[in-house]
Amino acid sequence: MPINRVMRDTAMPTAASLPESEEEIAIGPPGDGLYPPLHAGRSARMIGEVIVDLGFADRDTVEQAVSAARAQGRPTGQVLVERGVLRHDQLARAVAERFGLDYIDLSVYDLDMGAVNLIRSETAKRYQAVPVGYTDDGTLLLAMADPTNVLTIDDVAMMTGRRIKVAAASVEDLNLLLTRLAQMDDSIEDIVDDEPDDDSEPDLLAEEADRDAPVIKLVHSIVAQAVQQGASDIHINPEEGDTRVLFRVDGVLSPAATVKRRMAMSVVSRIKIMGDLNIAEKRLPQDGRFALTVDGRRVDIRVVTLPLVHGEGVVLRILDRGVTVEGLESLGMAQDEMKRFSSAIAKPNGAVLVTGPTGSGKSTTLYAALNVLNDGERSILTIEDPVEQRMQGVKQMQIAPKAGVTFDVGLRSMLRADPDVIMVGEIRDRETAHIAVEAALTGHLVLSTLHTRDAPSALGRLMDMGIEPFLVSSAIDCVVAQRLVRMLCKHCKRAMKISEEVLAEHGLSGAEPYEAVGCSRCGGSGYRGRVGLYEVMSVSEEIRTLILEHGSVDAIATVAVEQGMCRLRDDGLVKIREGLTSIAEIERMTSSLL
Repeated sequence: MPINRVMRDTAMPTAASLPESEEEIAIGPPGDGLYPPLHAGRSARMIGEVIVDLGFADRDTVEQAVSAARAQGRPTGQVLVERGVLRHDQLARAVAERFGLDYIDLSVYDLDMGAVNLIRSETAKRYQAVPVGYTDDGTLLLAMADPTNVLTIDDVAMMTGRRIKVAAASVEDLNLLLTRLAQMDDSIEDIVDDEPDDDSEPDLLAEEADRDAPVIKLVHSIVAQAVQQGASDIHINPEEGDTRVLFRVDGVLSPAATVKRRMAMSVVSRIKIMGDLNIAEKRLPQDGRFALTVDGRRVDIRVVTLPLVHGEGVVLRILDRGVTVEGLESLGMAQDEMKRFSSAIAKPNGAVLVTGPTGSGKSTTLYAALNVLNDGERSILTIEDPVEQRMQGVKQMQIAPKAGVTFDVGLRSMLRADPDVIMVGEIRDRETAHIAVEAALTGHLVLSTLHTRDAPSALGRLMDMGIEPFLVSSAIDCVVAQRLVRMLCKHCKRAMKISEEVLAEHGLSGAEPYEAVGCSRCGGSGYRGRVGLYEVMSVSEEIRTLILEHGSVDAIATVAVEQGMCRLRDDGLVKIREGLTSIAEIERMTSSLL
């Protein structure tokens, strides 16, 4: 949320506005974002009166807490929180109201990382204060656990050289943010660019020596934060004002930070330098790559720049080499689907295809299959774009179109290298499809991916590419279609109250579905992690006959279902019954299949 459109200027607290002893502050978590103050300026009311007026507690309870606080020499707010009368965020809002300040919910607030990086995380922790953004006139917005601490305000003003605008924040939210920033600082110390060539530019090496340069630190902190949150992509989107940074976590984009307009060009230039791109070229799209080490894990970053209306946009694809390859049991397939898939990859030859849109987890499924096949008795070769996970004992090749190594060229060469198992990252054209099918017919087990909406459509897609029906029917043994859906957060999911009639309409008679709520552990989304939806179609003799007869995709699907194939949506309903995901999430991911 743009702060300069919501917040108004408020007077910075002075020594004269310090609270009395029973009103000293202990603040803390979630609300719904950035709240404007309820009244302008400092209120003449005591903190207990403010709490009563806001409806957070009744007067008798507050008066008892005030008496206890005076007897113990402790803050009233702290006593109320310890007694369970107030939540930390309610106390923070009461303090903001008491002193005419603004309240920020840091668990959902869109941080300006340029502002955050103005002071070190150790300093922020010592002061219990974090710069989180700017106002219209360039004033620094400082989120504080104790917004009346004028010494902290003066120190931060001197360190940053900026005017300060104070806002109250929850102690719990602030501590969570400080912990995250400290982890990011530790990661930044470990971040190094990929080994430079001997002819690297001197200017780049000089910049590398200056790790504290604001732009370098900002870029590194964004990447470190994305890796720590398990993001698959970072989107840097220039807008009319500031530039927004978004992370794709569990397949969904969410705001992560804001970069001020004056720093945005420097951030893009820094990323282009790291990706060995032409920083002077701003009119054409470019793509490149670089590698980083974050928290001891090597991470590949793919860079794409796009010339947009408001400036250059950047998308960074994160390929975490530290992610381990797990077995088939980790995929979330139902028992029957697992048996069909395991039976197909156990055959000495034939083709197994995994289909679905980009980001549906196809590569993960293929890697899990390779993990089973990689027993040391077989020669396994892969050709990928890019190699997403390194596997011991597997010979992996990455395509290099500029050098003339494409999927079809690499696959043709691999057939002469005595392979038992071949994995092709993606079948994109007729030539690659033809070679893969021939390889499956000549004694090799071929694993590959296609982009189709469901399993039966993959067979039609191959024929549309120009592969003869008799080759398709003979070569393909199994097709897996899949989607990834977000899993409900175990800590905050809540049972839904739905009538039996509505449940029956959704095919959920007798089920007890859950819905997303949101908490600090899931970042307020209500979801944490993902699980797969699968339909596994074994190509039986009946289906082979339909292929030879040019049968329709619908006819093939009907036969497959009769033979036990579970459709994607039906698998989604099973996941709802098991409490793994929500009705809304299944509707979102499978509505196009209806």
